Amino acid sequence: MRVPAQSVCTAIRDDIVSGVFERGGRLTEEQLARRYGVSRVPVREALRTLESEGFVVTRRHAGAQVAEPTEQEAADLLDMRALLEPLGAARAAQRRTEAHLKVLRGLVRLGQERARRGQGEDLRSLGGWFHETLAQASGSPALTALLTQLRHKIAWMYAVDQPTHPVEAWSEHGAIVDAVARGDAERARALTALHAERSLTLHRLKRPERGRVRVSQHVVNTASGQN
Repeated sequence: MRVPAQSVCTAIRDDIVSGVFERGGRLTEEQLARRYGVSRVPVREALRTLESEGFVVTRRHAGAQVAEPTEQEAADLLDMRALLEPLGAARAAQRRTEAHLKVLRGLVRLGQERARRGQGEDLRSLGGWFHETLAQASGSPALTALLTQLRHKIAWMYAVDQPTHPVEAWSEHGAIVDAVARGDAERARALTALHAERSLTLHRLKRPERGRVRVSQHVVNTASGQN
């Protein structure tokens, strides 16, 4: 069975974001094929995709390497998110479905409950799902793809602290959903912009750690090509 290049791409990207492969580290097709238990063909395709996304660079005579973004490039990621997330929320107010609203409201309820209980790790995952669903509700595949790529890159470049008052943060999420539900695009945009601005202080730039790549094998799930 041929393993989809998308599955291999997701696995490599996840390992780059989590720091398994250090910035500037060399990535060979043979090394990656062995690590994920696949042939070199999907690895080659995956590396091309990751290069187009900015996670990998190819240098003449050196081959593929993990990219090394500058601090300015990392700061630009947050600026781009601050522009695109409010746009996505405004579009969601115009194009969301009842299914989107049901998921968003469910996530807000769970987030508020976990916030009151102080379950920080759950909140991190729930926050990611909330913003992913909000982007999907925009009805724009191109915008959703850009926001997804930004989230991956921000997770790669930044450590994100939990807010001091998580209940208030999830109240902001709730207000955004209320505006989306009412079809109030401008309010959804404004609330999302304010939420993004407040979250900036929670981001700490990660410092690259120099070390060897872990050698344990990571076999790609061949049953699905989904991210």
